[in-house]
Amino acid sequence: MEKLLVTGADGFIGSHLTEELVKKGYEVKAFAYYNSFNTWGWLDTLPKRIMDQVEVFCGDIRDANGVREAMRGCGSVFHLAALIAIPFSYHSPDTYVDTNVKGTLNILQAAREFGVNRVLVTSTSEVYGTAKYVPMDENHPFQGQSPYSATKIGADRLAESFYRSFGLPVTIVRPFNTYGPRQSARAVIPTIITQLLAGKKEIRLGALSPTRDFNYVKDTANGFYEIYRSEKTVGQEINIATQREISIGELAEELIRQINPQAAIVCDEQRLRPEKSEVNRLLGCNEKIMRLTDWRPQYSFEQGIAETITFLRENLDRYKTEIYNL
Repeated sequence: MEKLLVTGADGFIGSHLTEELVKKGYEVKAFAYYNSFNTWGWLDTLPKRIMDQVEVFCGDIRDANGVREAMRGCGSVFHLAALIAIPFSYHSPDTYVDTNVKGTLNILQAAREFGVNRVLVTSTSEVYGTAKYVPMDENHPFQGQSPYSATKIGADRLAESFYRSFGLPVTIVRPFNTYGPRQSARAVIPTIITQLLAGKKEIRLGALSPTRDFNYVKDTANGFYEIYRSEKTVGQEINIATQREISIGELAEELIRQINPQAAIVCDEQRLRPEKSEVNRLLGCNEKIMRLTDWRPQYSFEQGIAETITFLRENLDRYKTEIYNL
């Protein structure tokens, strides 16, 4: 089995993917963001039996030389490292260009130099913007409704150009909204659940009408793996989606019912996106991934939510429920 590089391995989806690949017997080099505290993000929470089989490389995806060193000796790369918070992209867009666009360029250049077998570049359903039709397949037009989504569109198109220009075996993997254990409170599901578990009577949220297509994180990680395994996916852009949607308001009401029926939803103005930036509907089409790979969702929404609540209850001290997390 070839050695696999996972960038963003210290993050939410990346840590789950790293864990899954190790369990499947792969040798994994985990690219984590360097910091002086010597912390490896969510990798620090993985069992010792998993981490004993992981080589951790600390660096910065914006540094071309560091990326090149990380790529050395690896047969394929799963590129997940990115800045992803939409509100933070409104006031720091330059950091998103540096990380999401230049960081992806660094991965592509290094992969081309070393002649790797596969390059999986992580996209996002946010590149589609508000649905023009549903379910949203891979031919849906792109709309840069936030600096974040604009940089991910740019990164995707760079990846496409390296496939078309240099024959680099690139696949663009496009998960719709992922949730589950280890997700930060900047995302809607953990921000609702942690407020409820902390005993808040008023659950502060932004817009309630937008709908989302939620993937459980273990299904998302398995989607990456199945896309990697299939030779049919080279040169393709592929959604990971459940093809089911729920509004933020309906989601919040269900979580309130399960955890604390006495709580009420209140609108927090700072959590509202600018009107033209709000993505009002996301409902993905999963026909392509199921046609080209063996992937099928293994978790129901109810199962995923139950596991997420359990994790957050056991790790509530890690979350700052009293502030708005960008």
